[in-house]
Amino acid sequence: MKAVRFSDYGGPEVLRLVEIEAPHAGPGEVRIAVRAAGVNPSDWKRRAGQYRAFERVEFPASVGVEASGIVDEVGPGVAGVSIGDAVFGFGDGTMAEQAVLTHWSPKPADLPFEVAGGLPVIFDTATRALDEVGVLTGETLLVSGAAGGIGTAVVQLARLRGITVIGTASPPKQDYLRNLGAIATTYGPGLKARVEALAPDGVDAALDIAGSGIIPELIDIVGDPRRVLSVADFSAEQHGAKFSHGPPKDPARILAVAAELCANGLFRLPVERTFPLDGVAEAQEASAGGHVTGKLVVCVAQGPASS
Repeated sequence: MKAVRFSDYGGPEVLRLVEIEAPHAGPGEVRIAVRAAGVNPSDWKRRAGQYRAFERVEFPASVGVEASGIVDEVGPGVAGVSIGDAVFGFGDGTMAEQAVLTHWSPKPADLPFEVAGGLPVIFDTATRALDEVGVLTGETLLVSGAAGGIGTAVVQLARLRGITVIGTASPPKQDYLRNLGAIATTYGPGLKARVEALAPDGVDAALDIAGSGIIPELIDIVGDPRRVLSVADFSAEQHGAKFSHGPPKDPARILAVAAELCANGLFRLPVERTFPLDGVAEAQEASAGGHVTGKLVVCVAQGPASS
């Protein structure tokens, strides 16, 4: 089968589409014929070696940690899923024609494969960030970099919890944030004054999604570093704020909630752009550029990605 791998840290040029033996589902796992796999900042950060201080990578390394597809092999001890079922979930090496999932959920019938393939990471990250920052119903949350995949999930999940959300994004993305339910504003100089005008009673907590070096400013706005959290800035803890990272703590529950909300029309994930399997390097470059609205997804040529 074809799969994307890299054999050394570096830029997108180290990625290769190679022929390898198909993996097999072990105990408690399923294998899927991949239809779509989400592109995440962690993919290119891992490839670039930014995680080497706390994560071991064995070369040649695979790419991708989430996907949707059709089950084609069921591992020992697995119940409730059969060959031919459409599922989405967490796995390893999902930028490939076939991949093993360690946790999964049935894909809602009306949910396109490309959307389902991009759900697990952002849904888990957004849920974890909201829980760890401790923002409660009736409070106000500031989200820096709210228009990307994680921000899209944070805004919607926070609104479902009854939290008022102020989200920052570039001027062209203001309507996008408003349509998600956020109070939109721009980033850059003067943010504190803009936020004070939008939330005269103050902001209770803040999330940094973009990792743009804004932690000190968010602490100044909130007034308490313990209620500021980043999912992207490794230096957050140096300022007294929190840094949140995976792996998922309760992936089965996360996937089940994501499926239920999508099936009921309570959560949506716009896909800005799709790429073929041989376009993973281009997809990672687009992700690293930091101007994505919604999600980037790699679609594997196994038929129409949205069927």
